Amino acid sequence: MSAAPASLSWFARHEINLAWREGIAMMTGGRRTRGIVLAAVLGVVYVLLHLMAYTILAPWVARGITPDKPTLVLLTGGGLLFWSVMLSQALESVTRVYYARSDLDLILSSPASSRRLFAVRTAAVALSTVVLSCLLASPMINTLIVLDGPKWLAAYGTLAALGALSAAIAVAITIALFRTVGPKRTRLIAQIVAALVGAGFVIGIQAAAILYYGSFSRFSLFESAAVISAAPGVDNPLWLPARAGMGDFTALAIVALLGFGALALTIAATASSYGRHAISATGLSHIRNRRKPAAQPFRTRSQRAVLRAKEWRLLQRDPWLLSQTLMQMLYLLPPALMLWINYGDRAGAYVVVVPVLVMAAGQLAGGLAWLAISGEDAHDLVATAPVAPRAVLTAKIEAVLVIIALVLAPLLLMLALSSPQMALVTAACAAIAASSATAIQLWFRVPAKRSMFRRRQVASRAATLTEAFASILWAGTGAIWAAGSWLAVGTAIMALGVVGLARLLAPRR
Repeated sequence: MSAAPASLSWFARHEINLAWREGIAMMTGGRRTRGIVLAAVLGVVYVLLHLMAYTILAPWVARGITPDKPTLVLLTGGGLLFWSVMLSQALESVTRVYYARSDLDLILSSPASSRRLFAVRTAAVALSTVVLSCLLASPMINTLIVLDGPKWLAAYGTLAALGALSAAIAVAITIALFRTVGPKRTRLIAQIVAALVGAGFVIGIQAAAILYYGSFSRFSLFESAAVISAAPGVDNPLWLPARAGMGDFTALAIVALLGFGALALTIAATASSYGRHAISATGLSHIRNRRKPAAQPFRTRSQRAVLRAKEWRLLQRDPWLLSQTLMQMLYLLPPALMLWINYGDRAGAYVVVVPVLVMAAGQLAGGLAWLAISGEDAHDLVATAPVAPRAVLTAKIEAVLVIIALVLAPLLLMLALSSPQMALVTAACAAIAASSATAIQLWFRVPAKRSMFRRRQVASRAATLTEAFASILWAGTGAIWAAGSWLAVGTAIMALGVVGLARLLAPRR
């Protein structure tokens, strides 16, 4: 029996259909063969993750897992790291509920209840957050179930409750932003907050580990005697999520009540305002943007300079892209802190810092290069302009490389003050990694809208994999070179081989 139109079940089926279509399109690009290959690759990766989890957890389980203070501190600290990512994902998804759904105008103009629509879509955000979190945590949880018993199945229930709590907090933050800064600025601020939440706690823990233990490992802080002794007693409510995950069903019931109760109360309190806020958000594109005339006089500039300025202006205006690149830039803060801590120490952390910077340069360049080269919303306009295609591509590549140089310049300067040689090594490997990623995106370029940034991996699986492997190998080259070993020549040759393979696999033009 089909559901009545505009009922909760009808909206739920509508959301499931939309999510299924979007997921299939994102993962397969409309090609069944890609979906089969992707499923096989993901299956192999999933098995490998379980093997890694077994290697890590087997010694811990062999020593015996008891709900003592060290175990509770470790589980709670790791859980907070994981939950910060959940909250970041939920905040971004909730923001998209208001801004990025093309069916809002149709549904909100119908007699359907906007409260039901909001309830279903908020529940869908919570569900997607929970599913993704359970999928990422499943290698660890499944390994613990096998090694230590079925009581660890409760960890999945704990993740579900924490996912519901993440969605509730994300909705509360979004509504607060709508009421304080208005719909025009909410999207930008929400995306920045999502990036800060996702990376902030992780970076903070990593910074503390660097300051006190000189290590990049976040878990070295949770295992330290000072933190364990300063933690509250084992009966403190702070440990309820950890106890729930370990199979304490009383704690699990309390955590589930708090998480799902918070989500239900938030939906009930904010559902009535959804239609008003959604209309104000979707109506922004129809409002003429009244800008003040530029104070600087008009200047004649070259075509390449105008194109570079165009790319920088588009990157500056798009809040979705800002959140994607901001998180990558935030993860450069721990290496900067380690450079500052180890200033003047020639035996410092160069072997760790150098590959992190090189890897960040390659990944950031790959994303920005796709946006500049393939993600062109005005492709027809640019293609028909009286500008040589080579000049257009050259200007776009220059715009990307200038951004990478500006991001890495402060860190390279700090590194140069400590060791000019290591600064040269990092600059060389970072420049090559960024150039390799940019070249791969150039070879595999396919015109697409910038709104497709999250799906850019669908354009070509070969481009995605070769770009990732090239960045990893150039980062390895930098690490081995920083260690003073001639083996760096071998990894550099392998990286060049991957780039050459990408050139061979690229479509002919």
